[in-house]
Amino acid sequence: MAAKDTPIVIKKYANRRLYNTGTSTYVTLEDLAEMVKKGEEFTVQDAKTGEDITHPVLTQIIFELENKDGQNMLPIPFLRQLISYYGDQMQMVVPSFLEQSMLAFSKEHERFREQMKATFGKAPIDMMKGTAPIKALEEQTRRNMELFQNAMRMFTPFPMPGTGAAAPAEPAKKEAPEKPDELKELKDQLAAMQRKIDSMG
Repeated sequence: MAAKDTPIVIKKYANRRLYNTGTSTYVTLEDLAEMVKKGEEFTVQDAKTGEDITHPVLTQIIFELENKDGQNMLPIPFLRQLISYYGDQMQMVVPSFLEQSMLAFSKEHERFREQMKATFGKAPIDMMKGTAPIKALEEQTRRNMELFQNAMRMFTPFPMPGTGAAAPAEPAKKEAPEKPDELKELKDQLAAMQRKIDSMG
């Protein structure tokens, strides 16, 4: 069995079967989803070539979960926005921003769980007040979305899908700014956004 700090290797065979080398058993996508929820680290490799195919397998798990009745979490406007960034200049920025946003959301999620535990641990009459933590989480989600939309406006002069408004045009500096300066500016803006997200936590 793999050491605790070493990701478990899952091998995917040509017949699409998945083999957990840690437990020496065949597993399903549902099993892998449970492993993710438990915080178990794993990588998925093509059994024949040894190629790392973790990304497409995790994407497939999300696809399967999204197609289950009542389980879809990704709203249509978000999916449309995400699709619009593929092949766009934003593509290199979006993954980092989404990762940081999910880290911030995870912190809020833990706080939310503690609030729910405290709320539902009281007498039934007090459970009526259980909307407070939900409202707090909704407010945090709204702020995260505003931050995301503002960030996207900073990075592109074109309107984001569904917003109907373009960012204010910046005064003309150079017709073609140098690439290193653009990259540094993007990194600085990402760092500033991360500091703002952290301050919300």
